[in-house]
Amino acid sequence: MPVFSIDRRRQLYDIYVLNNRETPSRLEVVPERGGIIASWQVQGRELLYMDTERFTNPSMSVRGGIPILFPICGNLPDNTYTYNGQSYSLKQHGFARELPWEVLDQQTDDRVSLTIGLSSNAQTREVYPFDFLLEFTYALHGQTLTLHQRYTNRSSERMPFSIGFHPYFLAPDKGQLRFEIPSNEAIDQITKQPQSFFNTFDFNDAEIDWIFPHLSRQVASVSDLSRHTRITLTYGSAFPSLVFWTVKGKDFYCLEPWSAPRNALNTSDRLLYLDPNASLETEVALTVDFI
Repeated sequence: MPVFSIDRRRQLYDIYVLNNRETPSRLEVVPERGGIIASWQVQGRELLYMDTERFTNPSMSVRGGIPILFPICGNLPDNTYTYNGQSYSLKQHGFARELPWEVLDQQTDDRVSLTIGLSSNAQTREVYPFDFLLEFTYALHGQTLTLHQRYTNRSSERMPFSIGFHPYFLAPDKGQLRFEIPSNEAIDQITKQPQSFFNTFDFNDAEIDWIFPHLSRQVASVSDLSRHTRITLTYGSAFPSLVFWTVKGKDFYCLEPWSAPRNALNTSDRLLYLDPNASLETEVALTVDFI
């Protein structure tokens, strides 16, 4: 049996299963469901949460796995932004997580990876008047999952955008989580109030939605004492912010790298720009250690 392989199975959607038998590790990717990573397992242990009811309902956004955020992170006031004097409507987190992606490449020689792509079309231009190409490569290296991204502006004018990921980590006992987030200040995105942060959260709250807009380094980690795991998140300089989100009574927490805060298309706060025909390449990596 080869060390690296990619299997394809059809259920409600086509699912690409990446296998690295050295570790062993396993990744499930569903290109037509927003290019989402639906499962990540290392040494037989699932690390991601998935709400299967929402996943199997095409009319609902997925709560689980690792959704892609583009061309905005978070939501806009009234889901609206203005560009060149014209108003456009964009749903929360943008459209990349809802559209079908195309498989561009598969590698199983010296590593296992899957490259998927999303291009602008008539549907995206109605809500975002730019031409673009997104190319993401998901790869398994030992106990590390890398998400390499390439964003290309195919428009004749400069393209503004934000990028991010929304990983849902499985956590049946959130009281056993220990955090190392490189910031001592946050903003509560529900109340808009600044918060001091000492690497703890009050999980008695119905919902926690905090953004850390100023990070001292490009790495964060969360240890789960009940599952004997530590997940380390590293992220390129294109991601100056992290968001922590969870809901009481649900077995997940999200630690999300964002390039810009909510409403950046209107405020220009940390908004990314690409000149015509230019590209941005960056990477996010997740590593699990068993403790």
